Amino acid sequence: MIIYDLICNNEHRFEGWFQSAGDFERQHEQGLIHCPQCDSHLVQRIPSAVAIGTHSGDDASLASALGASGAGSTALMPAGTQVMALYKQLVQAIVSNSEDVGSSFAEEARKIHYNEAPERPIRGQATPDECEALRDEGIHVLSLPTVKEEDLN
Repeated sequence: MIIYDLICNNEHRFEGWFQSAGDFERQHEQGLIHCPQCDSHLVQRIPSAVAIGTHSGDDASLASALGASGAGSTALMPAGTQVMALYKQLVQAIVSNSEDVGSSFAEEARKIHYNEAPERPIRGQATPDECEALRDEGIHVLSLPTVKEEDLN
């Protein structure tokens, strides 16, 4: 299985999954590949974030490789393993820069919001109903999915 990053003539980016490079070529020649957003059959391959790598470091050559003029260009989305690595970094940053208040998260968030406790970054557990109630009170909370450590590696 091979995954190609594709773009249509309307600049909609999407992925295509093919059995092989030859399978992509065959489907492309037969007009079987089309944009899921606008149904355009004028589709071409573009370099993926994984294929580009970081060895050049030259933004001009990157823009050239992507066919971008620089103005109005679109950022590339990282591949799945990169997303998980970035998510792990996010979680580690939150953990190292916040206080764990455990299951009393909703109570402590309210105390901070109503100036009954010192303002500080906190983290903990709250039910979806508790998070919704906090948001209804104007208290901004971020719910992150729980991911097993082995899934982050």
